[in-house]
Amino acid sequence: MGGKNKQRTKGNVRPSSSGRAAELLARDGAGVPGFVGFGASTSGDPGYVPAIHGAEEIDNLVDADFRLVLRKLSKRDSVTKLKAVQEFGTMCHERDSDTVKGVLPYWPRIYCKISMDHDRRVREATHQAFEQLILKVRRNLAPYLKSIMGHWLIAQCDTYSPAASAANVAFQAAFPLNKQPEALSFCKDEILTVLQDNLLKETADTLSDPQTVPVEEREAKYVRLLTSSLLALKRLLTHLPHQERESLRERLGQLIAPGKFWKYSKHKTPQVRGAYFEVLASLCEHVPELAQGEASRVCVAVLLSIDDTDPVVLPPLWEAVLHVLSSITDCWSHVNAQKGVLPKLWVLLKEGGKGLATALHPNLLPFISKLPDEVTQPAFNFYSTFFTSLVLGLSSERALSSPSESAAIICATMECLRFCMLQNSGEDEEQKCIQNMLITDQLLPLVGRALGSSHLQAGPLFFQVVDMLGSWEKRAGEKDLFCRLLADFWEELGRLCILHVDQEEAEQGALEGIATLLWIMQNPESAAWRQTTRKKKRELKICFSDLDGKEEKDEELQREPQNKTTFQSDDCSPLRTRHLGELVKQLAKLNMVHVRERSSARHLHFLSLLLRSFSSQEVFRVLLTPQECEGDLGLGDEALSKNMAVRFLLLKVVTWLKQDGRSDTDFVVEMVFSVLRCCGSGDEKMLILNHLTYACAEPAYMDLCQGWVKGSVLGEKLVSLAAELCEMGLRGTPTSSAPKHAHSWALISLSLSQQHNNETLIGKEYVEKIIDRLHATLSEAKGMSDAGNMEPLVSFISDVAANFFSAVRGCLLLASAEDLLFTVFQLCAQDQTVTRLSDAVLHKLRNAFFAGVHALVSFLKSEVKEAKFFLYVAVWVKNQLINSPLGLKSLEVLVEAVQKLVETVGMAQPGDPSLMWRFINSLTPTGEEWTKIRQSLPPQWVKSPLLSGRLRITCDCPCADVWKFRMPARLPAHLCVCALLGQVVCTALHNSDQQGADAAALLELRQTAAEILYALQWCAEMECAPPMVAEYHKMLQDWDLATKIHTQWPDGSSIIQTVFTRSMIEGSLWSLTLSRCIQTAIVTATDIKGLFGDVESFFPLSEKSVSTIQVLCPSLPREDREALVDLAIAELLNWQEEGVTSCLAILHCCLKEDTPVAEEVLSAVIATIMEWRNSKEEWFLFSSHLGNVSVGELMLSVEMMRFFCWLLSHSSAVLQGAQWDLLLCSMLAWLETASDNLPVFWNPWVQLFVCVNCELIVRLSEFFMAPPSDVVGTLPAELCTEWQEFFVEGIHSLLLPLLVRIPDEFTDPDDPLFPVPVLRSVGKALMYIPVQQLTNNKLPARFVAGQKSNLPAALQTLLNTLSPLLLFRARPLQLAAYHVLNKVMTGLPECDGESDSSRAEEDDGEEPSLSPPAALMTILTATEELLENILGGVPVGEFAVVQPLSVEHCCILGYLLSWKLLLTFFKASPSHLRVQYSSHLKKSRSLHKLLLYLFRLMPENPTLHCQGAEAPSKETKTFFTETLSPSFCNTDAVQWEVPHLACSVYYCTLKDLPAMVRLWWNSQEKRVSSAVDRFTSRYVSSVLSSQEIASVQSSTHSFENMTVKARCASREVIATYSVDDVFIELVIQLPQNYPLGCITVESGRRVGVAMQQWRNWMLQLSTYLTHQNGSIMEGLALWKNNVDKRFEGVEDCMICFSVIHGSNYSLPKKACHTCKKKFHSACLYKWFTSSNKSTCPLCRETFF
Repeated sequence: MGGKNKQRTKGNVRPSSSGRAAELLARDGAGVPGFVGFGASTSGDPGYVPAIHGAEEIDNLVDADFRLVLRKLSKRDSVTKLKAVQEFGTMCHERDSDTVKGVLPYWPRIYCKISMDHDRRVREATHQAFEQLILKVRRNLAPYLKSIMGHWLIAQCDTYSPAASAANVAFQAAFPLNKQPEALSFCKDEILTVLQDNLLKETADTLSDPQTVPVEEREAKYVRLLTSSLLALKRLLTHLPHQERESLRERLGQLIAPGKFWKYSKHKTPQVRGAYFEVLASLCEHVPELAQGEASRVCVAVLLSIDDTDPVVLPPLWEAVLHVLSSITDCWSHVNAQKGVLPKLWVLLKEGGKGLATALHPNLLPFISKLPDEVTQPAFNFYSTFFTSLVLGLSSERALSSPSESAAIICATMECLRFCMLQNSGEDEEQKCIQNMLITDQLLPLVGRALGSSHLQAGPLFFQVVDMLGSWEKRAGEKDLFCRLLADFWEELGRLCILHVDQEEAEQGALEGIATLLWIMQNPESAAWRQTTRKKKRELKICFSDLDGKEEKDEELQREPQNKTTFQSDDCSPLRTRHLGELVKQLAKLNMVHVRERSSARHLHFLSLLLRSFSSQEVFRVLLTPQECEGDLGLGDEALSKNMAVRFLLLKVVTWLKQDGRSDTDFVVEMVFSVLRCCGSGDEKMLILNHLTYACAEPAYMDLCQGWVKGSVLGEKLVSLAAELCEMGLRGTPTSSAPKHAHSWALISLSLSQQHNNETLIGKEYVEKIIDRLHATLSEAKGMSDAGNMEPLVSFISDVAANFFSAVRGCLLLASAEDLLFTVFQLCAQDQTVTRLSDAVLHKLRNAFFAGVHALVSFLKSEVKEAKFFLYVAVWVKNQLINSPLGLKSLEVLVEAVQKLVETVGMAQPGDPSLMWRFINSLTPTGEEWTKIRQSLPPQWVKSPLLSGRLRITCDCPCADVWKFRMPARLPAHLCVCALLGQVVCTALHNSDQQGADAAALLELRQTAAEILYALQWCAEMECAPPMVAEYHKMLQDWDLATKIHTQWPDGSSIIQTVFTRSMIEGSLWSLTLSRCIQTAIVTATDIKGLFGDVESFFPLSEKSVSTIQVLCPSLPREDREALVDLAIAELLNWQEEGVTSCLAILHCCLKEDTPVAEEVLSAVIATIMEWRNSKEEWFLFSSHLGNVSVGELMLSVEMMRFFCWLLSHSSAVLQGAQWDLLLCSMLAWLETASDNLPVFWNPWVQLFVCVNCELIVRLSEFFMAPPSDVVGTLPAELCTEWQEFFVEGIHSLLLPLLVRIPDEFTDPDDPLFPVPVLRSVGKALMYIPVQQLTNNKLPARFVAGQKSNLPAALQTLLNTLSPLLLFRARPLQLAAYHVLNKVMTGLPECDGESDSSRAEEDDGEEPSLSPPAALMTILTATEELLENILGGVPVGEFAVVQPLSVEHCCILGYLLSWKLLLTFFKASPSHLRVQYSSHLKKSRSLHKLLLYLFRLMPENPTLHCQGAEAPSKETKTFFTETLSPSFCNTDAVQWEVPHLACSVYYCTLKDLPAMVRLWWNSQEKRVSSAVDRFTSRYVSSVLSSQEIASVQSSTHSFENMTVKARCASREVIATYSVDDVFIELVIQLPQNYPLGCITVESGRRVGVAMQQWRNWMLQLSTYLTHQNGSIMEGLALWKNNVDKRFEGVEDCMICFSVIHGSNYSLPKKACHTCKKKFHSACLYKWFTSSNKSTCPLCRETFF
């Protein structure tokens, strides 16, 4: 019992005293103590998982992991408990149901404790874990339900909403909705017991330990438990069926009988009080008899608490109040209403519900409707006090600040007033007094108060009044009472309105309020407020009954609002129409007095509001005097003159409009529209408007005011206004103020665009000042960055400019106008990312620009030469193109702008395109400028044509920094100029048909066309170009510029001549441009001949002429090529040092085009090269440092290698003994030189040297693998032997290390210096490396610590060195590593086979497992996580598109290539090793992950080259019918490489690992398995079945005593076994979805075999074919061996009932010492581990 840190005495192995005591208790039969911290349980329920001796049976029911988690749940620390609960939930979700069921006996006690934990996170997590437990055990929870249901119900009412929600979710998971009442009924007694204990017995100190838990935490837990228990009691009463509630009445009575229960109504915590009142409401609703029995205490607790205004308490309190009034008939006998209830209510109402009106006031109408007469007597005083208190509540601070509070009070007031009016609708004096009081003292004062209050006008009061009037109007026909009430109301309302109107200084708000009220009365269903508030109302409808008890229902009118022209409205009753009309006319007449006598603007505004809603003849008549109603108006229409509205308009409204000093005339204009509503037809309205127009615009007005309009006062005022508007726009005025300035901008626009007698309205000098100001402002705004605030300014200026350019003839004569147009063009020609203008504003600018250009060209015509605008534009555009390189989007915008400009010029001058061509010429760079921008193009284009052999360049090699240079994010100037000129010239040619273009212009066009073709070729040759260059190239291709140049541009042949001349002068890219021109244009041999005349013109040879000849050679006639060969050989035989390289190049070009050359000539060339070898050995660059030699020297060696390559392929017979030595030795020496110069592989010419050298090695390897038949006899005797024994080893001893060294030297594959072409060429050469040389490679040793391997050191080094290269981000390197490793894969299983025999004797019975090559498995493990990140978001079965040559592509390619190698290794393995490899793959789940990835990488339709979506037929080629051999060529097929490779891997997996795939398929969810089955059956099964049947038919393997036949049509294999008198025939049937479906074995003929034995053998064969990873022939061989052993006398293993084990192919060896039966070691191991016993399966004795 000592401390934890004490040292135990050495040798003391006895347990501590506590352990010994526990052991003694168990041994003596004493009761098993409970777990520490739980105590002993007297109920018989186990408190926890026993952890002592003697309880093994219970211990075995609980999983060890569960036992540990359950211990953690008893800890005090909240974090520990939270993690334990989460871990418990996860385990319940992941473990099988039997394991989880073992926890159930111990769960209730734990749950009851932690479900009340103080930490809310623990409570939430507990029920989330509980849900997982429920989903796993289902019905097995039933025996423990009663012990947990009480706490479960309490948890569903947890004050922490997420915890309560989690508990509810768990409850719904356990019980459907229709079963939940049954579950509660089943546990009702236990639930009540828990609730009774919590409510009556528990305290804060009994719930928690006072010594360890703080007071605040104890109190909080107790309050939460009380609240949840009360809410749980309500929930129980609500959900229990009626019969069950009746059976619980006695128990409920015991619960509510103690005084402690009733004290909760005064509890200090609002949550407890609120839950308590919810319980009382539920008791009154569901158990009214019980509530009646406790009426005295119920009524006191509820009614006397009516002044409790806590937000949590008030809603349930009032719900309880209403239930008490409804359920307890004598409730008022238990409390004094006049002293205890109503005074509290009056105070509460006067204070507006203390901010809770929205919750309190909707209950007032039901409340007063339930009050008996003895409470409300005397009625007059009661209702007076009640409504006075209600109205006073509107003055409370909360009601004044909150519209919703105010609306709730008003709605309650009006509802109660209507109810009281109906209740007191009699004729006795008291009721009449009440009626009068309600209207005169309550309703009308409230309306009058609203007229002076804007927030009350915005509320529902007016609508409530209108609804009340509608109700009275419906009853007016039944009772005279309501007619009298309506008359009194209208009379009092009229007095109220007149009181407000008949004031000299009438309040504007009151007048507007009256107009609003009258409008709502006229259109009760047309207000937007009603439409919005209807959606917010609760689904609570109140019906008022009349004196006879009949219910009245409100009819909802669903009509659209309309403008009424008379008092009669569809929404108004005739009674209201009459009263309303009289009131309106009375108010209008009174209002007119104030307008006429005092010119009151307020009354005039009020009059416009009245006329807007009540525009009728009667109203207009009262507005006119009798004299004004008579007389002629001069309209020419007598009927129209009698229209009172028209007379009012012409006699009154027009007068008011002409009054001086009137600042606001909007409401007067409103009267005009009110008058128009009274006109019967459209003609009448048109006549009135015309009359008004003529009255204001007489012909003489313009002549009279012309001097003033053109004068300085108005002009300077407009200039100042324009300056002010521009200044405000530059300051960035808010958007909200833009409409205010729109009128000012419109005025500026009108002053500039309107003309009188072909002259501007204002003076010309002021027009120029305004335009100048606008130009300056627009120029300043162009450079400002705050685009959001600049947009309104630019928009206004655009509108003004567009109107000015369109309307004013000759406007562009003004210099400022031309400048403004140029600035507008600049904004149109710049990208929106620069100008930050929206599309709408940019559209306005373009309209202004087009209008200006059209006006300029159309008006000036011949004088257009004088216009500076086009010169400004050309200079600016040219500067943008050359000096300010652009992005692609900016270039497109600029091109579009200039193109539109040219189109506009062409349309404005259709017959004279001279201006257009002069403008284009001014855009075109000069010769010096073209040269400068062309030379600034990056030189990286050289790599592609140089390395592909399409171009021979011997210029000086730039340094590494030049090749490493990355282009900026802007296009080079040359590309920008070419794009713009190409589109602009095409547009001009389309519009002008080459008219007006002189000879100089055509010459410029030819130069421009040549430059455009040069730019296109530069883009095409840029390898690994930035995305922007690729997008630019695609844009030019979409424009089809190359085709248009050759077909639409004038004199296409001269363009080719220009390009040819450039090629002869400059060479390089111009030569490739010439080649593309010849391919694109329709060029004959005669045309080509016309370019150069005679081949001698190419001589003396230079780099430029050689490049030109190379591209022309395919198109030259045979005689010209022969002449070139003769000239080249003649110079070659003289071997002038400067020209030998060019001569070899010309010779090779002609030889490639099959130009005939005599063998003697070729021999002479070879002899010349041999002479160079003897006298000019330095030309061969053997052992040279390639970084120090010139490009010309490198190219000489390259040309010699190319010549040798051609000889090997086309004319190897000319080579003799010494010449072969020269060729082979030079090849090897060049390779050694290349290997020694690895650091300079960044140089493109060095890369060319290495690539051509590797090509020579490939040609030699192919030659010696299969020498041509006509050459074999002429080869030197020892040549082939020397090649195999010396040169092959020398070549590959250099190439293999070179492949490994390249990624070490150049680590970044994204670096422009990375030698990808070299890797491609080296990889091709290494494909011919012999396996023996790989097995005995000389690579530096490389081993991995802890790596288990049976391979020799050389092979293991090879794997460890090359396997990581499968993941290197360079595709050629990945493919090279794959092809090299693939050569050795088939031999690797032999090494494991040797070690397997030594392990066989040490077999301990466990299922054997052997890892495939560890280096490959490491690669798979490393890539699986990467693939999960790449493909994790793609569902299985959907095709994931992989971007070719991306990082993801390289990663997936390496992964699939690794699997291809692994499957090759697996296929080459013998059967017994294959089982062990399969076991390792199963344990590592590598194959499981592979298959999931494959079904994201294989396309849904794996048809080769997208042949169609139809079902594959015999003719259809798919990725499964065509074999894939990854190629080094970087062609278009790369985009299908990953999908094709994925299909290939899947095919090999199905073929070589069918059992493992079948096992994986069966374990998948339904969606995945269906997709796999559908895909495999459609595309793979038929191919595999056919191949399997064909392999059986073509098999050369013969079995003793057994024959095998196959039937293709029926997919059957028939095996016949015969020995002595025994004859067996088995039929093997392949399923439709082979190999996913199981192979069926059917019975054929049998002779001499017992039925049981026959069934066993059939079962064995079916098992072998289903579970072994191999072919049908291998399965038959295994089955035959098993049968043979049976006939040889070897007994079956009595566990698997087979002689040969199905996995490791072993015989039964382990014998029982008792029964002497033998078993397989693996079978015994599985028997012992699964049964947990070590007894013999037969005799049950201990096996040892």
